[in-house]
Amino acid sequence: MAERMQKFVSVGQKWPDKRPATERAGDFHEIYREFIAEKAAVQAARCAQCGVPFCQSGCPLQNNIPDWLKLTAEGRLQEAYEASAATNPMPEICGRICPQDRLCEGACVIEQSGHGAVTIGAVEKYLTDNAWREGWVAPIKPLAERRESVGIVGAGPAGLAAAERMRLRGYRVTVYDRHDRIGGLLIYGIPSFKLEKEVVQRRAQRLIDGGVTFELNCDVGETVSFEDLRARHDAVLIAAGVYKPRPLTAPHDQSVVAAFDYLIASNRVGLGDDVPDFASGRLDAKGRRVVVIGGGDTAMDCVRTARRQGAKSVTCLYRRDRANMPGSQREVGHAEEEGVGFDWLAAPKSVSKGAVRAARMHLGAPDASGRRSPEEAPDGAYEAPADLVIAALGFDAEDFSGWGVAATRWGTIEVNPLTFATSQPGVFAAGDIVRGASLVVWAIREGRDAADAMHAWIQEQARVAAE
Repeated sequence: MAERMQKFVSVGQKWPDKRPATERAGDFHEIYREFIAEKAAVQAARCAQCGVPFCQSGCPLQNNIPDWLKLTAEGRLQEAYEASAATNPMPEICGRICPQDRLCEGACVIEQSGHGAVTIGAVEKYLTDNAWREGWVAPIKPLAERRESVGIVGAGPAGLAAAERMRLRGYRVTVYDRHDRIGGLLIYGIPSFKLEKEVVQRRAQRLIDGGVTFELNCDVGETVSFEDLRARHDAVLIAAGVYKPRPLTAPHDQSVVAAFDYLIASNRVGLGDDVPDFASGRLDAKGRRVVVIGGGDTAMDCVRTARRQGAKSVTCLYRRDRANMPGSQREVGHAEEEGVGFDWLAAPKSVSKGAVRAARMHLGAPDASGRRSPEEAPDGAYEAPADLVIAALGFDAEDFSGWGVAATRWGTIEVNPLTFATSQPGVFAAGDIVRGASLVVWAIREGRDAADAMHAWIQEQARVAAE
Protein backbone atom coordinates (compact mmCIF):
# COMPACT_ATOMS: atom_id res chain seq x y z
CA MET A 1 0.00 0.00 0.00
CA ALA A 2 2.83 2.33 -0.95
CA GLU A 3 0.37 4.86 -2.37
CA ARG A 4 -0.45 5.83 1.22
CA MET A 5 3.09 7.04 1.80
CA GLN A 6 5.38 9.84 0.58
CA LYS A 7 2.74 12.51 1.14
CA PHE A 8 5.29 15.04 2.35
CA VAL A 9 5.00 16.79 -1.03
CA SER A 10 1.29 17.54 -0.46
CA VAL A 11 0.86 17.40 3.33
CA GLY A 12 2.70 19.78 5.63
CA GLN A 13 4.34 18.99 8.94
CA LYS A 14 1.81 19.07 11.75
CA TRP A 15 2.40 18.62 15.47
CA PRO A 16 -0.23 17.74 18.04
CA ASP A 17 -1.85 20.92 19.31
CA LYS A 18 0.22 22.67 21.94
CA ARG A 19 -1.60 24.14 24.91
CA PRO A 20 -1.34 27.96 25.03
CA ALA A 21 1.74 29.17 26.89
CA THR A 22 -0.30 31.22 29.34
CA GLU A 23 -2.30 28.11 30.24
CA ARG A 24 0.49 25.56 30.45
CA ALA A 25 2.87 27.81 32.40
CA GLY A 26 0.40 27.64 35.26
CA ASP A 27 0.47 23.87 35.74
CA PHE A 28 2.69 20.81 35.43
CA HIS A 29 0.66 18.88 32.86
CA GLU A 30 2.25 17.88 29.55
CA ILE A 31 2.22 20.70 27.04
CA TYR A 32 1.07 18.81 23.93
CA ARG A 33 -2.41 17.52 23.40
CA GLU A 34 -2.67 14.05 21.90
CA PHE A 35 -2.91 13.16 18.23
CA ILE A 36 -6.18 11.64 17.15
CA ALA A 37 -5.91 8.51 15.00
CA GLU A 38 -6.63 10.27 11.73
CA LYS A 39 -4.03 12.98 12.27
CA ALA A 40 -1.41 10.47 13.36
CA ALA A 41 -2.04 8.44 10.22
CA VAL A 42 -1.79 11.52 7.98
CA GLN A 43 1.50 12.60 9.51
CA ALA A 44 2.91 9.06 9.35
CA ALA A 45 1.99 8.97 5.65
CA ARG A 46 4.41 11.85 5.03
CA CYS A 47 7.29 9.37 5.47
CA ALA A 48 9.36 8.98 2.28
CA GLN A 49 10.13 5.30 3.03
CA CYS A 50 13.78 5.93 2.21
CA GLY A 51 15.95 3.10 0.92
CA VAL A 52 18.48 4.12 3.57
CA PRO A 53 16.45 5.28 6.58
CA PHE A 54 18.59 7.94 8.22
CA CYS A 55 15.94 8.36 10.92
CA GLN A 56 16.67 4.80 12.03
CA SER A 57 20.43 5.26 11.97
CA GLY A 58 19.99 8.51 13.89
CA CYS A 59 18.15 6.69 16.68
CA PRO A 60 20.37 5.17 19.39
CA LEU A 61 17.92 2.26 19.67
CA GLN A 62 17.89 1.71 15.88
CA ASN A 63 14.10 1.71 15.99
CA ASN A 64 12.35 0.44 12.85
CA ILE A 65 10.79 3.85 12.29
CA PRO A 66 9.78 3.62 8.59
CA ASP A 67 8.07 0.28 9.27
CA TRP A 68 5.83 1.50 12.07
CA LEU A 69 5.10 4.77 10.30
CA LYS A 70 3.83 2.81 7.29
CA LEU A 71 1.72 0.56 9.51
CA THR A 72 0.28 3.64 11.23
CA ALA A 73 -0.59 5.22 7.88
CA GLU A 74 -2.41 2.01 6.93
CA GLY A 75 -4.40 1.98 10.17
CA ARG A 76 -2.68 -1.17 11.46
CA LEU A 77 -2.09 0.36 14.85
CA GLN A 78 -1.50 -2.77 16.93
CA GLU A 79 1.12 -3.99 14.48
CA ALA A 80 2.67 -0.52 14.45
CA TYR A 81 2.90 -0.54 18.24
CA GLU A 82 4.44 -4.02 18.27
CA ALA A 83 7.06 -2.93 15.72
CA SER A 84 7.87 0.08 17.87
CA ALA A 85 8.08 -1.98 21.08
CA ALA A 86 10.24 -4.66 19.47
CA THR A 87 13.36 -2.50 19.87
CA ASN A 88 12.29 -0.09 22.61
CA PRO A 89 10.98 -1.13 26.05
CA MET A 90 9.69 2.42 26.72
CA PRO A 91 8.50 3.95 23.42
CA GLU A 92 5.95 6.30 25.00
CA ILE A 93 8.70 7.71 27.25
CA CYS A 94 11.12 8.25 24.38
CA GLY A 95 8.29 9.77 22.35
CA ARG A 96 7.90 12.38 25.08
CA ILE A 97 11.44 13.23 26.15
CA CYS A 98 13.87 12.30 23.37
CA PRO A 99 15.37 15.35 21.64
CA GLN A 100 14.06 14.17 18.28
CA ASP A 101 15.27 17.38 16.66
CA ARG A 102 18.83 16.16 17.34
CA LEU A 103 18.20 12.48 16.57
CA CYS A 104 15.62 10.80 14.31
CA GLU A 105 13.76 13.89 13.12
CA GLY A 106 16.97 15.84 12.66
CA ALA A 107 18.25 13.05 10.39
CA CYS A 108 14.97 12.73 8.44
CA VAL A 109 15.57 13.09 4.70
CA ILE A 110 12.53 15.29 4.14
CA GLU A 111 13.73 17.55 6.96
CA GLN A 112 16.98 17.98 5.07
CA SER A 113 15.06 18.69 1.85
CA GLY A 114 13.16 21.53 3.50
CA HIS A 115 9.75 19.90 3.81
CA GLY A 116 9.86 19.47 7.60
CA ALA A 117 10.53 16.15 9.31
CA VAL A 118 7.90 13.53 9.97
CA THR A 119 6.76 14.13 13.56
CA ILE A 120 8.20 10.79 14.64
CA GLY A 121 8.15 11.38 18.40
CA ALA A 122 4.51 12.46 18.44
CA VAL A 123 3.44 9.39 16.44
CA GLU A 124 5.51 7.12 18.70
CA LYS A 125 3.84 8.59 21.80
CA TYR A 126 0.40 8.24 20.25
CA LEU A 127 0.94 4.60 19.27
CA THR A 128 1.96 3.45 22.73
CA ASP A 129 -0.57 5.51 24.68
CA ASN A 130 -3.22 4.01 22.41
CA ALA A 131 -1.77 0.53 22.99
CA TRP A 132 -2.13 0.95 26.76
CA ARG A 133 -5.75 2.04 26.33
CA GLU A 134 -6.54 -0.87 24.04
CA GLY A 135 -4.81 -3.48 26.20
CA TRP A 136 -2.17 -4.31 23.60
CA VAL A 137 0.80 -3.90 25.97
CA ALA A 138 1.53 -7.54 26.72
CA PRO A 139 2.48 -8.63 30.24
CA ILE A 140 5.95 -10.06 30.82
CA LYS A 141 5.66 -13.84 30.52
CA PRO A 142 8.97 -15.74 30.29
CA LEU A 143 8.78 -18.96 28.28
CA ALA A 144 10.60 -20.75 31.10
CA GLU A 145 11.92 -19.85 34.56
CA ARG A 146 15.65 -19.98 35.14
CA ARG A 147 17.40 -20.67 38.42
CA GLU A 148 20.00 -17.91 37.97
CA SER A 149 19.46 -14.48 39.45
CA VAL A 150 20.74 -11.05 38.50
CA GLY A 151 21.00 -7.89 40.58
CA ILE A 152 20.63 -4.44 39.05
CA VAL A 153 21.80 -1.31 40.85
CA GLY A 154 19.62 1.59 39.79
CA ALA A 155 15.93 1.78 38.86
CA GLY A 156 16.42 4.42 36.18
CA PRO A 157 16.05 3.92 32.42
CA ALA A 158 19.13 1.73 31.95
CA GLY A 159 18.26 -0.49 34.93
CA LEU A 160 14.61 -0.84 33.92
CA ALA A 161 15.47 -1.69 30.33
CA ALA A 162 17.89 -4.37 31.52
CA ALA A 163 15.41 -5.72 34.07
CA GLU A 164 12.74 -6.25 31.42
CA ARG A 165 15.19 -7.91 29.03
CA MET A 166 16.48 -10.33 31.66
CA ARG A 167 13.07 -11.11 33.10
CA LEU A 168 11.73 -11.97 29.62
CA ARG A 169 14.46 -14.61 29.50
CA GLY A 170 13.27 -16.07 32.79
CA TYR A 171 15.96 -14.79 35.17
CA ARG A 172 15.12 -13.88 38.74
CA VAL A 173 15.70 -10.14 38.74
CA THR A 174 16.11 -7.80 41.72
CA VAL A 175 16.56 -4.06 41.24
CA TYR A 176 18.09 -1.97 44.04
CA ASP A 177 17.56 1.78 44.24
CA ARG A 178 18.28 4.48 46.81
CA HIS A 179 15.00 6.29 46.21
CA ASP A 180 11.55 5.39 47.45
CA ARG A 181 10.00 5.18 43.98
CA ILE A 182 10.87 3.32 40.79
CA GLY A 183 12.14 5.37 37.86
CA GLY A 184 15.24 7.27 38.94
CA LEU A 185 15.72 10.29 36.70
CA LEU A 186 12.37 9.61 35.01
CA ILE A 187 10.53 10.20 38.28
CA TYR A 188 12.68 12.71 40.14
CA GLY A 189 14.77 14.49 37.51
CA ILE A 190 12.36 15.18 34.63
CA PRO A 191 9.45 17.56 35.29
CA SER A 192 5.88 16.36 34.78
CA PHE A 193 5.22 18.87 32.01
CA LYS A 194 7.58 16.76 29.90
CA LEU A 195 6.79 13.34 31.39
CA GLU A 196 3.78 12.85 33.62
CA LYS A 197 4.61 10.39 36.38
CA GLU A 198 1.70 8.04 35.70
CA VAL A 199 3.46 7.13 32.44
CA VAL A 200 6.52 5.89 34.36
CA GLN A 201 4.50 4.27 37.12
CA ARG A 202 2.53 2.05 34.75
CA ARG A 203 5.79 0.81 33.20
CA ALA A 204 7.12 0.08 36.68
CA GLN A 205 3.94 -1.78 37.61
CA ARG A 206 4.27 -3.93 34.48
CA LEU A 207 7.71 -5.02 35.66
CA ILE A 208 6.40 -5.79 39.15
CA ASP A 209 3.49 -7.77 37.71
CA GLY A 210 5.98 -9.63 35.53
CA GLY A 211 7.99 -10.83 38.51
CA VAL A 212 10.76 -8.23 38.88
CA THR A 213 11.56 -7.50 42.54
CA PHE A 214 12.44 -3.98 43.66
CA GLU A 215 14.30 -3.15 46.86
CA LEU A 216 13.78 0.59 47.33
CA ASN A 217 15.37 2.92 49.89
CA CYS A 218 18.41 0.72 49.41
CA ASP A 219 21.62 2.70 48.98
CA VAL A 220 24.22 0.20 47.80
CA GLY A 221 27.41 0.82 49.74
CA GLU A 222 25.42 2.04 52.73
CA THR A 223 22.29 -0.10 53.20
CA VAL A 224 24.01 -3.14 51.72
CA SER A 225 27.61 -3.62 50.68
CA PHE A 226 28.45 -4.27 47.06
CA GLU A 227 30.26 -7.46 48.12
CA ASP A 228 27.06 -8.78 49.71
CA LEU A 229 25.11 -7.84 46.60
CA ARG A 230 27.57 -9.66 44.36
CA ALA A 231 27.31 -12.77 46.55
CA ARG A 232 23.51 -12.83 46.19
CA HIS A 233 23.46 -12.97 42.40
CA ASP A 234 25.02 -14.79 39.47
CA ALA A 235 25.69 -11.43 37.79
CA VAL A 236 25.25 -7.76 38.65
CA LEU A 237 24.62 -4.72 36.48
CA ILE A 238 25.59 -1.27 37.77
CA ALA A 239 23.19 1.27 36.24
CA ALA A 240 23.33 3.87 38.97
CA GLY A 241 23.52 6.99 36.81
CA VAL A 242 25.50 10.14 37.65
CA TYR A 243 24.03 12.55 40.17
CA LYS A 244 26.96 14.46 41.66
CA PRO A 245 26.46 18.09 40.59
CA ARG A 246 29.37 19.86 38.97
CA PRO A 247 30.36 22.79 41.15
CA LEU A 248 29.98 26.42 40.27
CA THR A 249 33.59 27.60 39.98
CA ALA A 250 32.76 31.27 40.52
CA PRO A 251 32.87 32.44 44.15
CA HIS A 252 29.46 31.96 45.72
CA ASP A 253 27.68 31.52 49.02
CA GLN A 254 25.48 28.70 50.27
CA SER A 255 22.38 30.21 48.69
CA VAL A 256 23.19 28.65 45.28
CA VAL A 257 20.96 25.62 44.72
CA ALA A 258 21.97 22.50 42.79
CA ALA A 259 19.64 21.80 39.86
CA PHE A 260 18.89 18.23 40.82
CA ASP A 261 17.98 19.21 44.40
CA TYR A 262 15.59 21.78 42.98
CA LEU A 263 13.98 19.38 40.50
CA ILE A 264 13.66 16.54 43.01
CA ALA A 265 11.87 18.87 45.43
CA SER A 266 9.46 20.03 42.75
CA ASN A 267 8.71 16.51 41.58
CA ARG A 268 8.21 15.27 45.13
CA VAL A 269 5.72 18.06 45.82
CA GLY A 270 3.89 17.09 42.64
CA LEU A 271 3.75 13.50 43.87
CA GLY A 272 2.21 14.62 47.15
CA ASP A 273 5.27 14.40 49.40
CA ASP A 274 6.05 16.75 52.28
CA VAL A 275 9.26 18.58 51.33
CA PRO A 276 10.52 20.84 54.15
CA ASP A 277 12.95 22.79 51.94
CA PHE A 278 10.09 23.59 49.59
CA ALA A 279 7.69 24.52 52.38
CA SER A 280 10.32 26.84 53.85
CA GLY A 281 10.70 28.59 50.50
CA ARG A 282 14.32 27.58 49.91
CA LEU A 283 13.46 25.42 46.89
CA ASP A 284 10.30 27.25 45.84
CA ALA A 285 10.60 29.94 43.15
CA LYS A 286 7.26 31.61 43.87
CA GLY A 287 7.55 35.40 43.80
CA ARG A 288 11.34 35.30 43.35
CA ARG A 289 13.76 36.53 40.70
CA VAL A 290 15.34 33.32 39.44
CA VAL A 291 18.62 32.94 37.56
CA VAL A 292 19.57 29.52 36.22
CA ILE A 293 23.21 29.07 35.21
CA GLY A 294 23.74 26.57 32.38
CA GLY A 295 22.56 25.78 28.87
CA GLY A 296 21.66 22.09 28.81
CA ASP A 297 18.35 20.26 29.05
CA THR A 298 18.55 20.28 32.86
CA ALA A 299 18.77 24.07 32.80
CA MET A 300 15.67 24.15 30.57
CA ASP A 301 13.85 21.92 33.05
CA CYS A 302 14.76 24.32 35.85
CA VAL A 303 13.71 27.55 34.12
CA ARG A 304 10.39 26.06 33.01
CA THR A 305 9.75 24.66 36.50
CA ALA A 306 10.46 28.06 38.08
CA ARG A 307 8.02 29.68 35.68
CA ARG A 308 5.30 27.24 36.78
CA GLN A 309 6.03 27.84 40.44
CA GLY A 310 5.15 31.50 39.96
CA ALA A 311 8.59 33.13 39.84
CA LYS A 312 8.62 36.89 39.50
CA SER A 313 11.15 36.56 36.67
CA VAL A 314 13.23 33.73 35.21
CA THR A 315 16.50 34.18 33.35
CA CYS A 316 18.85 31.59 31.89
CA LEU A 317 22.50 32.65 31.98
CA TYR A 318 24.68 30.83 29.43
CA ARG A 319 28.26 31.49 28.44
CA ARG A 320 27.88 30.60 24.74
CA ASP A 321 25.32 31.73 22.18
CA ARG A 322 22.08 30.00 21.27
CA ALA A 323 23.55 28.10 18.33
CA ASN A 324 26.23 26.55 20.55
CA MET A 325 24.16 25.54 23.54
CA PRO A 326 24.02 21.79 24.30
CA GLY A 327 20.31 21.64 25.09
CA SER A 328 17.43 21.02 22.70
CA GLN A 329 16.47 24.03 20.60
CA ARG A 330 12.88 22.85 20.83
CA GLU A 331 13.06 23.14 24.63
CA VAL A 332 14.46 26.66 24.35
CA GLY A 333 11.52 27.58 22.15
CA HIS A 334 9.05 26.22 24.70
CA ALA A 335 10.77 28.19 27.47
CA GLU A 336 10.70 31.43 25.50
CA GLU A 337 6.98 30.99 24.80
CA GLU A 338 6.42 30.54 28.53
CA GLY A 339 8.12 33.82 29.43
CA VAL A 340 11.68 32.74 30.24
CA GLY A 341 14.44 35.22 29.39
CA PHE A 342 17.82 34.17 27.98
CA ASP A 343 21.05 36.00 28.63
CA TRP A 344 23.39 34.57 26.01
CA LEU A 345 27.18 34.98 26.06
CA ALA A 346 27.21 35.66 29.80
CA ALA A 347 29.14 33.87 32.55
CA PRO A 348 28.96 34.25 36.33
CA LYS A 349 31.91 35.90 38.05
CA SER A 350 30.50 35.63 41.57
CA VAL A 351 27.20 35.04 43.31
CA SER A 352 26.06 36.80 46.45
CA LYS A 353 22.72 37.21 48.16
CA GLY A 354 20.49 39.19 45.82
CA ALA A 355 22.65 39.24 42.68
CA VAL A 356 24.80 37.40 40.18
CA ARG A 357 27.81 39.36 39.05
CA ALA A 358 28.44 38.30 35.47
CA ALA A 359 30.70 39.06 32.53
CA ARG A 360 29.91 39.38 28.86
CA MET A 361 31.60 36.77 26.69
CA HIS A 362 32.52 36.26 23.05
CA LEU A 363 33.39 33.07 21.22
CA GLY A 364 37.02 32.45 20.40
CA ALA A 365 38.83 29.59 18.68
CA PRO A 366 37.42 26.04 18.81
CA ASP A 367 38.48 23.88 21.75
CA ALA A 368 39.40 20.17 21.69
CA SER A 369 35.75 19.19 21.19
CA GLY A 370 35.40 21.48 18.19
CA ARG A 371 33.19 24.00 19.97
CA ARG A 372 34.29 27.62 20.07
CA SER A 373 35.61 28.54 23.50
CA PRO A 374 33.93 31.40 25.40
CA GLU A 375 36.28 34.25 26.29
CA GLU A 376 35.56 37.19 28.53
CA ALA A 377 34.92 40.47 26.77
CA PRO A 378 36.73 43.52 28.16
CA ASP A 379 34.67 45.92 30.25
CA GLY A 380 31.68 43.59 30.11
CA ALA A 381 30.92 43.13 33.81
CA TYR A 382 27.35 43.63 35.01
CA GLU A 383 24.94 42.48 37.74
CA ALA A 384 21.77 40.40 37.35
CA PRO A 385 19.32 40.64 40.29
CA ALA A 386 18.60 37.21 41.74
CA ASP A 387 16.73 35.91 44.78
CA LEU A 388 17.20 32.25 43.77
CA VAL A 389 20.23 31.03 41.82
CA ILE A 390 20.22 27.50 40.43
CA ALA A 391 23.39 25.89 39.09
CA ALA A 392 22.65 23.49 36.21
CA LEU A 393 26.19 22.71 35.08
CA GLY A 394 25.97 18.96 34.56
CA PHE A 395 26.69 15.90 36.64
CA ASP A 396 29.64 13.68 37.50
CA ALA A 397 29.90 10.16 38.88
CA GLU A 398 29.91 9.56 42.59
CA ASP A 399 32.70 7.63 44.32
CA PHE A 400 32.58 3.91 43.44
CA SER A 401 36.13 3.17 44.57
CA GLY A 402 34.94 0.67 47.18
CA TRP A 403 33.09 -1.47 44.68
CA GLY A 404 36.14 -3.18 43.23
CA VAL A 405 35.63 -2.00 39.65
CA ALA A 406 38.09 0.03 37.61
CA ALA A 407 37.22 3.65 36.88
CA THR A 408 38.10 6.01 34.07
CA ARG A 409 39.93 9.27 34.67
CA TRP A 410 36.53 10.98 34.70
CA GLY A 411 35.32 8.80 37.56
CA THR A 412 32.89 6.78 35.47
CA ILE A 413 33.07 2.98 35.44
CA GLU A 414 35.40 1.48 32.86
CA VAL A 415 33.86 -1.28 30.74
CA ASN A 416 34.60 -3.33 27.67
CA PRO A 417 32.71 -1.31 25.02
CA LEU A 418 31.40 -4.48 23.36
CA THR A 419 30.38 -6.54 26.38
CA PHE A 420 29.80 -3.86 29.08
CA ALA A 421 31.92 -6.04 31.38
CA THR A 422 33.80 -4.26 34.17
CA SER A 423 37.15 -5.30 35.62
CA GLN A 424 35.31 -7.56 38.10
CA PRO A 425 34.05 -10.88 36.65
CA GLY A 426 30.28 -11.08 36.51
CA VAL A 427 29.83 -7.35 37.04
CA PHE A 428 28.61 -5.19 34.19
CA ALA A 429 27.79 -1.49 33.90
CA ALA A 430 25.68 0.62 31.55
CA GLY A 431 24.10 4.02 31.09
CA ASP A 432 25.35 7.34 32.43
CA ILE A 433 27.65 5.67 34.95
CA VAL A 434 29.65 4.52 31.91
CA ARG A 435 29.21 7.27 29.32
CA GLY A 436 28.66 10.23 31.64
CA ALA A 437 25.51 12.35 31.78
CA SER A 438 23.67 11.70 28.54
CA LEU A 439 20.24 11.05 27.03
CA VAL A 440 17.60 8.69 28.40
CA VAL A 441 17.46 6.92 25.04
CA TRP A 442 21.18 6.06 25.28
CA ALA A 443 20.65 4.68 28.79
CA ILE A 444 17.83 2.47 27.49
CA ARG A 445 20.01 1.28 24.61
CA GLU A 446 22.92 0.40 26.88
CA GLY A 447 20.70 -1.27 29.47
CA ARG A 448 19.21 -3.42 26.75
CA ASP A 449 22.59 -4.34 25.26
CA ALA A 450 24.20 -4.94 28.64
CA ALA A 451 21.41 -7.39 29.48
CA ASP A 452 22.22 -9.33 26.31
CA ALA A 453 25.89 -9.41 27.34
CA MET A 454 25.02 -10.58 30.88
CA HIS A 455 22.88 -13.38 29.45
CA ALA A 456 25.72 -14.50 27.19
CA TRP A 457 28.19 -14.46 30.09
CA ILE A 458 25.91 -16.49 32.37
CA GLN A 459 25.35 -19.04 29.63
CA GLU A 460 29.09 -19.34 29.08
CA GLN A 461 29.68 -19.86 32.80
CA ALA A 462 27.06 -22.62 32.81
CA ARG A 463 28.67 -24.26 29.78
CA VAL A 464 32.13 -24.22 31.38
CA ALA A 465 30.75 -25.63 34.66
CA ALA A 466 29.07 -28.46 32.79
CA GLU A 467 32.26 -29.61 31.07
